[in-house]
Amino acid sequence: MARLSRRDFEALVEEALQELPPEFQRRLHNVVIAVEEEPSEEDYDLTDTPDDADLLGVYRGPLGTQRHFDELPVLPPQIAIFRGPILRATSTRREAIDEIKDTVVHELGHYFGLEDEDMDY
Repeated sequence: MARLSRRDFEALVEEALQELPPEFQRRLHNVVIAVEEEPSEEDYDLTDTPDDADLLGVYRGPLGTQRHFDELPVLPPQIAIFRGPILRATSTRREAIDEIKDTVVHELGHYFGLEDEDMDY
């Protein structure tokens, strides 16, 4: 299991966001990106992930293709990156960094309107 303090983990999530191509960075409007320790039961239900599987991140909100300009104001979409499951799934700092980057990109794919089957990872 990789070991990273919460502060280091949050810095790596921020680094993954900074490494996004500029055209994607510019399109990140009104989305909250948070680090959480563990997914909730609601997160497992939302993603249809089996209880015995690790959930590394989740996108909470409508897909990018489902948002409309004339909607009433709602809470902004949120991406949660789960520290506990990522650290349990990795054994080195390098693996953890790679998994954080992959998870951030995957969850942002949902923000931009992609379904799981549309993404390579």
